[in-house]
Amino acid sequence: MSDFTIELNVAKKAAKSAAKIIRKYQKDSNFSVDYKGKNDLVTEADVKAEKEILSVIKKEFPDDHILAEESSAEQAMPEGRTWLIDPIDGTTNFAHGFPVYCVSIGLWENRKPKMGLVLEVSGNDCFTAIEGKGAYLNGNPISVSKLDNPANALVGTGFPYNDLSLVDNYLEFFRMLITTVQGLRRPGAASYDLCCVACGRFEGFYEYALNPWDVGAGALIVQEAGGKVTDWSGGSDWLFGKRIVAGNPTVHSFLLDEISNYFDKDERQARIEK
Repeated sequence: MSDFTIELNVAKKAAKSAAKIIRKYQKDSNFSVDYKGKNDLVTEADVKAEKEILSVIKKEFPDDHILAEESSAEQAMPEGRTWLIDPIDGTTNFAHGFPVYCVSIGLWENRKPKMGLVLEVSGNDCFTAIEGKGAYLNGNPISVSKLDNPANALVGTGFPYNDLSLVDNYLEFFRMLITTVQGLRRPGAASYDLCCVACGRFEGFYEYALNPWDVGAGALIVQEAGGKVTDWSGGSDWLFGKRIVAGNPTVHSFLLDEISNYFDKDERQARIEK
């Protein structure tokens, strides 16, 4: 039975190769930008980086399943081993030259997270975790913040760009947090937001309308760092449910309680596609 160390090393190799491609495109500032939907960008760099990641993984694990942002037509988690891949989480940031964009690679087995890697490309910070073995930043152990007063918390979030169904309540919730917590941040890449929770930069994070490749690696890193990850109902359907809240135990509980005050049961309910 694998301890997933080999898989993590393969993920590191794939992420490093992808980051090299991404940095070259960014340096040359010469890439096309297309739209998959309203405000949903894809660049040449996304496509080339994903092909490189897939090549590295398939060479070592040809029988594994792949769920990747630019090449997977469906969102479904099969039995067995599945790699969740986002070649550039934060494509809008990348397209505008804003420095937060990540390679995110997760490995799930029998629908449970086993390994996660998030490489923030511009800063070259590499967050990793293997189930049961803790979380790390550039090889050094990390843990969630021990802060237990939400009033002193720094909370991360993201703004939906193509699903605006909850935007009015979302803004009301945001308004409440502005007057309740110490600060709010929106870096623009959910995988990075989760890693900020894992290493104690953020005390909490919440968002909706995310995809499995956005959170499939980062959420495990939070959990291995001692944090909590749930959907907006406090359940476990955050991977495909498009509702996620994460944090240290105190701030996670605070965010979950407040979400119930601003969103009704149907709005909090995980939206499982498959």
